Amino acid sequence: MRIAKILAVAIGATLILGSAALDATAQDGKTAGDFMVRGRLIGLIPDESSTVSTIGGEVDASNEWTGEVDFSYFLTDNIAAELIAATTKHQMGVNGSSSGNVDLGNVWLLPPTLTLQYHFAPKSTISPYIGAGVTYAVFYNKDIASGLRSVKYDNAWGYALQAGVDYSLGGNWYFNADVKKIFLNTDVTVVTNAGAVVRADADLDPWVVGVGFGYKF
Repeated sequence: MRIAKILAVAIGATLILGSAALDATAQDGKTAGDFMVRGRLIGLIPDESSTVSTIGGEVDASNEWTGEVDFSYFLTDNIAAELIAATTKHQMGVNGSSSGNVDLGNVWLLPPTLTLQYHFAPKSTISPYIGAGVTYAVFYNKDIASGLRSVKYDNAWGYALQAGVDYSLGGNWYFNADVKKIFLNTDVTVVTNAGAVVRADADLDPWVVGVGFGYKF
């Protein structure tokens, strides 16, 4: 599958960078007890699949760009815990149903994500990492399309895989590139003005790709 190949390439590239980085030494590098704050520009790209009752079709969520901030604490030189926070507004719909394409309006998504990371070469100029963790998705501030009485998205737990790299710019500054795959499922319940109820089991499973800068304290 295309998504699986992309993830394999991203992780493979991170491992290669990890090996290459051993010869490039940064000043102090990353050390147990360090605290790092990063700001990124991210794209949140849903990779949807779904089962829609009654009318069939597929749930569709728009791709969106936004800012992200994350906070990392290094438990050891190589192991860090990272909390990621960002929120995006998505246009939602059902495509290819028996009623055609159905507009559901839009909704804000807040999926704070906590990962545990392994940094391959914390003392090097190029310092790749991989990580895995959990996320909790909160759907809020819905703007419902005309013709619908209500649209409900269930908040849900999910899990995440991550690969990225920090490049030391000197001092305490780093350039960062990061990719995450978040596995996220939500139940959607739609009630039309006529009282018809349509339910969907939606796997949103977004990719989150970003670049930005970090500062180590």
